Amino acid sequence: MRVAVVAGPDPGHSFPAIALCRRFLAAGDAPTLLTGTEWLEAARAAGVDAGKLAGLDPASDDDDRDAGAKIHQRAARMALLNLPQLRDLAVDLMVADVITACGGMAAELLGIPWVELNPHPLYLPSKGLPPVGSGLAPGTGIAGRLRDAVMRALTARSWRAGIRQRAQARIGIGLPAGDPGPLRRLIATLPALEVPRPDWPAEAVLVGPLHFEPTDRVLAIPPGTGPLVVVAPSTALTGTKGMAQTALDSLVPGSGLPAGARVVVSRLNGPDLAVPPWAVTGLGRQDELLAHADLAICGGGHGMVAKALLAGVPLVMVPGGGDQWEIANRVVRQGSGQLVRPLTAEALISAADEVLSTPTYREAAQRAAASVTDVADPVRVCRDALAPAG
Repeated sequence: MRVAVVAGPDPGHSFPAIALCRRFLAAGDAPTLLTGTEWLEAARAAGVDAGKLAGLDPASDDDDRDAGAKIHQRAARMALLNLPQLRDLAVDLMVADVITACGGMAAELLGIPWVELNPHPLYLPSKGLPPVGSGLAPGTGIAGRLRDAVMRALTARSWRAGIRQRAQARIGIGLPAGDPGPLRRLIATLPALEVPRPDWPAEAVLVGPLHFEPTDRVLAIPPGTGPLVVVAPSTALTGTKGMAQTALDSLVPGSGLPAGARVVVSRLNGPDLAVPPWAVTGLGRQDELLAHADLAICGGGHGMVAKALLAGVPLVMVPGGGDQWEIANRVVRQGSGQLVRPLTAEALISAADEVLSTPTYREAAQRAAASVTDVADPVRVCRDALAPAG
């Protein structure tokens, strides 16, 4: 089976796409990744055929202040720009990242089936949940259900506006206004991070997290006998700034941390840091670090949260914008971590001490890891989706 996997350049979306391509390769399929230029060489080094996704750079008439316009109008333009290379690939299936909507539109224009990749929990609105992004648990009792209903009504207007923008964009490239949606939605998260809903879509399937390490380098762990703390600053533009340096300044062995503790800051890039002797910073395999870690401190992005939980490592999260607030609150409710907001040295020290000194956090993280046994194989899900047509 020939597959095109389309994703934007942000690591939270391109890395799961690379991981999915590797799963296709292992199953004997022929995937091609289309994404931004930043991670093309890393994908190719991992054995994945990869090319540039055309149209990622904003055009002069793009209005990035309008999220709907940014997603839908740019997606329509990108769908047309990428048609020639997609036609040449002659794929049997398109897999499109959830925010890289051009993939689904291009698939429709070419008349091929497509599947949506959600590298996080399912974020579609539900009649039984508060709006995603609120961080709230589903309301209980009359007052709680009323709260959720009012919040859904307040956000429904924006959702309907987005549907209208999508329809206009589709018409502009020769597609019908109504979006038929994907054959399947691959929900690439741990079941422990999902929220039960009464209207779970029939096409949505939990397939577990999809992780890719962009380097083979293994960071050295500083010597010591105390707990190992892994700090992973957010890769998202909306992430909290200054978290890595705050952690290095405040989490001092014998003061902010137990005596003999070690700190490793694992990051893709960022400003220079003042690094104390008990700490190491740089780009290294996070899975290797987490295999030895006692605590992970991160921004609350799904990728790092899911990676830590898969390793059974509890968390302290310092969420910024986007979906980080939602994810962090789900982890807190599940029992695997603490949330710090706003970021201060005192709050970070307190949360780290609480999680390190309380075994129930690690026990909850281990339960979250065990939930991965209840997911489906994404490659099998894709093949089964094509079976009726084949």
